[in-house]
Amino acid sequence: MLFHVDKCKVMHFGHNNLKMDYSLDNKTLQMVHQEKDLGVIISDDMKSSLQCIQAYSKANRMLGVINRAIVFKSKEVMLCLYKTLVRPHLEYCTVAWSPHYVKDKVLLERVQRRFTRMVPQLKELPYPERLKKLSLWSLEERRVRADLIEVYKGIHGLSALPFDTLFEFDNSGCTRGHSLKLRKHRSRLDLRLYFFSERVVSTWNCLDDQCVSATSLNSFKGNLTRLRRRSMCLFTDNQPTIYFWTTMFQDPRGSLVLLLVQPHLVRYNLSNS
Repeated sequence: MLFHVDKCKVMHFGHNNLKMDYSLDNKTLQMVHQEKDLGVIISDDMKSSLQCIQAYSKANRMLGVINRAIVFKSKEVMLCLYKTLVRPHLEYCTVAWSPHYVKDKVLLERVQRRFTRMVPQLKELPYPERLKKLSLWSLEERRVRADLIEVYKGIHGLSALPFDTLFEFDNSGCTRGHSLKLRKHRSRLDLRLYFFSERVVSTWNCLDDQCVSATSLNSFKGNLTRLRRRSMCLFTDNQPTIYFWTTMFQDPRGSLVLLLVQPHLVRYNLSNS
């Protein structure tokens, strides 16, 4: 098959890239900073902000169509339309472009917030209560769930992508937790830290043995739902911050002051006393 030269383009990655010109059939190829491939926008900085804007725009437009066209907005009807016509735009191929910036997460979540307010009975409730009434997960939780499902499919040979190209099992000998723990590598840049093969490792290692040893994909999904009911923060980045009480003193005005620090900032001194 011959290449169509006019459709061939060059995208340079990396800060130290010399950005050389490339030619094909004596024609210099066009240099681009972003390009869409299989419905996903790829930019030369490898960030997903443009993809988030595109997904938000498509889903928001479809939500507007539903709002204008549907008169009888019962909970059952609206849920069916949302899951069929709106949410797929927000969740298409999120394993490849899941955002890690708060601004991108908030942008995507605005669509679901708007949808939950469209149900007349729930309009005055806060967003977490609206989700609970509709039996919905937040979009961030859904993206983490999609990552975990992809890992399960890779381990059990249900994915076309070879598991060994992205992950390796942790054979350090630690017996705590389940037996399918993955090794997390050191990441110098956020680009690597939030890539699929790294961002999902910590959450996967926190699952219990009953979940990862599920005999089928549907059973695994059911176990994720069970864990989510028990510990919702497992599927979000908003982990609760734990503080240690290190000392207590009295300021000049006579007020009692507690000094609290996070655990990773504490230096422990061990003695025999």
